[in-house]
Amino acid sequence: MCPGAGHPCSQYRVELMINDPFAVLVVLAAVVYISIELARNIKVFRALGSVLVAILLAMALSNAGLLPDKSPIYEFLASTGVSVAIVLILLTVDLRSVFSAGPQMLAAFFIGAIGTALGASSAALLLSDSVGPETYKLAGQYTGTYMGGGVNFAALGEYFETSSDMFSAAVAADVAITAIWLIACLSIPLLLSRGRHDFGVEGPKPGELTSNTTAKLSNSNLMLEADLEEIGEEVGATGISSDLKESLHSTINAVSLVEAATLVMLAVGLVWLADVLAAAWVVPEVLILTTLVLLAAQVPAVKELSGSAMWGNYLLHLFLAANGAQSVIANIFVIGPAVFYFALATVAVHGIIIFGIGRLAGIDARTLAVASQANIGGPASAMALAGARGYSNLLLPGIAVGLLGYAMGNYMGAVVGTVLRSYVGG
Repeated sequence: MCPGAGHPCSQYRVELMINDPFAVLVVLAAVVYISIELARNIKVFRALGSVLVAILLAMALSNAGLLPDKSPIYEFLASTGVSVAIVLILLTVDLRSVFSAGPQMLAAFFIGAIGTALGASSAALLLSDSVGPETYKLAGQYTGTYMGGGVNFAALGEYFETSSDMFSAAVAADVAITAIWLIACLSIPLLLSRGRHDFGVEGPKPGELTSNTTAKLSNSNLMLEADLEEIGEEVGATGISSDLKESLHSTINAVSLVEAATLVMLAVGLVWLADVLAAAWVVPEVLILTTLVLLAAQVPAVKELSGSAMWGNYLLHLFLAANGAQSVIANIFVIGPAVFYFALATVAVHGIIIFGIGRLAGIDARTLAVASQANIGGPASAMALAGARGYSNLLLPGIAVGLLGYAMGNYMGAVVGTVLRSYVGG
């Protein structure tokens, strides 16, 4: 350890730091690449997911003095970068697909969404002293991500201006709790169905999915790698073709130059338009942007575009790596336990409400489990659970409500966080 700022080793540490913005971007890009490769090829990193690995690697480089804690690149990724990512990912949401989910799945999803909002609110009121002045921000972000997915978490983090330390700690807690809840949802339907005969129509055993269903899933191009990585290798055990898994890393169809040009025009144009409208209205920019993108996503020509989710996912990785680079490890350890309990309480209340009220409403446990995963883990997580247990009739409905969660998450997260700010301060 260096004795002081004037010591030679301190000077050497400063000289090692990369300050040039483009050099910082190169390092962040390398961090994302390494993280994705580690998550693809090494089991322990696959369990963590490439998003968390990228945050941890960037955090390590920053705390070792190789990356700065402030850079114009970080500011760009936290503003324009994450906004473009939101556009690219939400362009994959086809709201008409929601109608294919069916009344029971939709009811289960909305019960779970209410449970998430109540869970985050309860956690905020109980743990505000432990979490501190950013409690309302955490409640808003967890409401969004446990109703939708990672894109909502990032969007709401930008909206609430959550600190990098809190952001990184929240991502780590989210990964752990999501994995635990997947295991719970794999088991709960079996426990609730013992001695009962109202469990619903049996689906085929794992590995017996129809080729028609597999083809529909493979062509959907709607899943995010960041969400799927949170659930380990469950998809691989279901018999779903490798094309689906590969589509999370690339695109099913080659991206043409005109498609790339269209995506850039749409993404940049919608971000600009949202900024202009936000200056004239009192509505938060993130909600205006979400609305504009969801409207654009329903245009048939936009639905045909390839590559939007992949590039949006990549930008999210860069943004989260930049957040890691701005985080201080010592601060993460201080706030980490409280944030973990916050995420745990949010999901626990969600679970009690969705399975409690859902069963009282006569919804079968399998539908509730898949809907819960659509809430907590997103569409890929719902798909994995349905596939792993052989609930093939719930695959597409689970994906549909998971995408509905992406559409709803920003609105509900902003409302919950804003309301709680009056009660828990900030």
